[in-house]
Amino acid sequence: MSNVEWDSKLVIGQKAKAAKVTRNASDLNGACTARRAGAVVGTDKKVTGGSNKAHQGTDHQRIAKLDRENEVAPPPKIAPSVGKAIQQGRMDKGLSQKDCAQKINEKPSILQDYESGKAIPNAQILAKLERVLGVKLRGADIGKKLEGPKKS
Repeated sequence: MSNVEWDSKLVIGQKAKAAKVTRNASDLNGACTARRAGAVVGTDKKVTGGSNKAHQGTDHQRIAKLDRENEVAPPPKIAPSVGKAIQQGRMDKGLSQKDCAQKINEKPSILQDYESGKAIPNAQILAKLERVLGVKLRGADIGKKLEGPKKS
């Protein structure tokens, strides 16, 4: 108990003085008064100050060119012959695009993309169309009428 200092003050609830970072000469005037008050003052130079970040170097242009050279080809679109076969099969059955799309539980816009050749082929949708239209849409003999189920 003899090493306790009874004369020292303990201040509760006062914040510690934080260091102020100045970046230009006009802030240094305020720094002098801060130093006199006993605050810690440090000065830092801005590393990227005043530069256009979009044009730092030409490396990004070279990297972008390399990326374009190695790009993967876009997925293949459906063949025009398949679109024509879908359209012909639909006309033979007397169905509109909307009716045919309803029968295969798809949106009319999807059927429109298939007929115009803009769609990426999906085996499930093609199978539904084959079943509804009775026309072969995959493999060889595209547009040929489908026979009934095979009897064994």
